Amino acid sequence: MNKVETVEKNKVKITFSVDSAKFEEGMKFAYNKNKKDITLQGFRKGKVPRKVIEMTYGKEIFYDDAINHILPEAYENAVKETGTKVVSSPEIDIEKLDDDGVVFTAVVFVKPEVKIENYKGLKYTKHETDVTEDEINAYIDNERNKSARIVNVEDRPAAMGDTVNIDFKGYVDGEAFEGGEGKGFDLELGSHSFIDNFEDQLAGAETGADVKVNVTFPEDYGEKSLAGKPAEFEVKINSIKTKELPDLDNEFVSDTTEFETVDEYKTDVKARLIMNKRTEADNARREELIEKLGNILEADIPECMFENEVNNMFNNFSNSLRYRGLPVEQYLQMINQTEDAVKESFRPQAEKQVKGRLALEKIGELENFEITDEEIDKEIERIAGESGIDKDKLAEIMSIDEKDSLKDDLKVQKALDLVVSEAVEE
Repeated sequence: MNKVETVEKNKVKITFSVDSAKFEEGMKFAYNKNKKDITLQGFRKGKVPRKVIEMTYGKEIFYDDAINHILPEAYENAVKETGTKVVSSPEIDIEKLDDDGVVFTAVVFVKPEVKIENYKGLKYTKHETDVTEDEINAYIDNERNKSARIVNVEDRPAAMGDTVNIDFKGYVDGEAFEGGEGKGFDLELGSHSFIDNFEDQLAGAETGADVKVNVTFPEDYGEKSLAGKPAEFEVKINSIKTKELPDLDNEFVSDTTEFETVDEYKTDVKARLIMNKRTEADNARREELIEKLGNILEADIPECMFENEVNNMFNNFSNSLRYRGLPVEQYLQMINQTEDAVKESFRPQAEKQVKGRLALEKIGELENFEITDEEIDKEIERIAGESGIDKDKLAEIMSIDEKDSLKDDLKVQKALDLVVSEAVEE
């Protein structure tokens, strides 16, 4: 029989047991797992009967593997049957182990009691969604830039935006330093690829010119031996290139877009930019309101909830880097940061998300939101469409727990929609 006792605020002890028949399943598993490695005089290796092993070494030889085999399912069932809302990994102890089975205890943190009031009528900052002519032109210039030709510049000095091909060698205290030399390097002036005002000092130089560039390395520069130190670079300008953008005319529009005229193209660009701004404004409004919900939330939140969210964010970040072919360890070296430092930078967002989620879950409870089977089916269809999985196949492989989690997410979404619809713009 399962039992839950309060240890302290938001911390409980769950007592649960496994009967003798279930524990015997674990013992059989442990014997089959280990028998191939057990030798005893008079028996071939792997052929020693279990009873003989237990008589020789004691039953305890199989206890660890037997318990590890039966514990996960027993603990999961106890959590479900008691309805405990666990938010931490359990601290497991064995209370009793005998012929009748095993009695376990699991000490865990649980989701806190939450109180929230006045969640309707929250104020949020107005975000501008109008689009200016400059923004339209900037978008179109970016598209023109994709079709630009690279041409050599021979009749003028280098200017910001040009790409100069350079040879360079750097000196600190009159001595060349490792990593400070390069030949045939293409550098776009204004890209801030190099430190300080290095690129600014090349503007105005002509092809073939020798330029002395003086800079100071930042105090937090990755190479500690150079941090904060002044340096001089000898730079040779090998060539200057620039981008030549195509004219914005009907020919360019018909060749690169689905439209025939510049006016049609600009009208479409404006409509898309307005839509993007409205989406960004809606996202910003929701983020701001979630943060405000967290601020008016009353709850004693266990520290482990924040730590779990930070770890989830870091894992997602790591997976994103690996997907792009960059191991997280290499990334940390590149930015000269530790894993703990990066995780700490995630902390404010993690706190906001945990508090916001708790607030929205409570609002869903106060508003008595219910999720219909039709709404669940619709959400499964949406997920299937985004992931490229057949809807019926996805519905079939989803467990009851996963569908319950989906239902909880939909309640949270309904709560957020309510808060947004009742909010007041300022």
